[in-house]
Amino acid sequence: MSVASHDWTGAVRRGDYALAWKLSEGILAARDPGKRDDPSTPYHLRWVWDGRSFDGRHVLVRCYHGLGDTIQFARYLPILRQSAASVAIEVQPRLACLLDHFPGVDRIVAFDPDSPSAESDCDIEIMELAFALRTPPSSVAPPYLQAEAASLPKGTVGLCGRAGAWDSHRSIPAERLLPLAERWPCLTLDCGPTNLPVLNPEGCPHDVEATASLIAGLDLVVTVDTFIAHLAGALGKPVWLLLKHEPDWRWSPLSCRSDWYPSMRLYVQPAPGDWSSPIAQVGRDLAQLKAFVAEQFRGADQWETPHARSFPCPGESCSTRSRSSTSSENGSLTRPPSGT
Repeated sequence: MSVASHDWTGAVRRGDYALAWKLSEGILAARDPGKRDDPSTPYHLRWVWDGRSFDGRHVLVRCYHGLGDTIQFARYLPILRQSAASVAIEVQPRLACLLDHFPGVDRIVAFDPDSPSAESDCDIEIMELAFALRTPPSSVAPPYLQAEAASLPKGTVGLCGRAGAWDSHRSIPAERLLPLAERWPCLTLDCGPTNLPVLNPEGCPHDVEATASLIAGLDLVVTVDTFIAHLAGALGKPVWLLLKHEPDWRWSPLSCRSDWYPSMRLYVQPAPGDWSSPIAQVGRDLAQLKAFVAEQFRGADQWETPHARSFPCPGESCSTRSRSSTSSENGSLTRPPSGT
């Protein structure tokens, strides 16, 4: 990792966005304009925005990264539209329906990697918006997505243990989640059949809108680092995020909170490969949550979304590791992304 990348990741994790943007300015100034949106470069490693103003221009927002990245940075589209003449978003087909009628978006185009859209007056990759607009995530806090809530039993917990194939270290074997599924009413948010004792053993639908509806009906989501975490966070649902020992740049391993999603709390592996510890902590916190609700809400025998959101982190620290918090292992973000 370069010094600039190390410093940028540390700044983002500390919430020092002014420093992160200053570093991004230096990176942008040093780039070769001929390499902008270079077709010879894999999409997830490309940079798109060249620093030009959005004022009065027709802007095309390209989504070259993952579904979760698009959901995380979609919050900035309404702000972009305040200065642009129009905003079109070239988005992954699975997300097109979810972002239909999204504030600030005039037109949605399904992204075809083999035939990307022609350039507009101003092009930008969606993860570059925070830097381009100089707007911290707290200024556009969730919920900024909405979904009709599915009818589910009160107290149902959503479980997701399967992350993207490109980083197998983020995923959790299904059997590791068995202690949670045996003790609490659970729904799987993984696609495909499962042997876990859940309400939907056939698995979660592949359809994003249907998945959003299920999440909206849950009281809590427990998930690994995948798009389910971003979808739940963007919907404003309480989400407990299970992270590998060296998490992605957007999550601080030394905190249990996230600037990106106020309803989220983080559970980080204390050592590489150790899922037992964070899962055991989730189990203990679920039990404490029910006791917290019973005490704070006049003996209620069911805990609901507002209660799970207000439940405090023990000591406000879910990770007590005393080590550097500036690592970044996201394969698509091995350098400081200009999107933050």
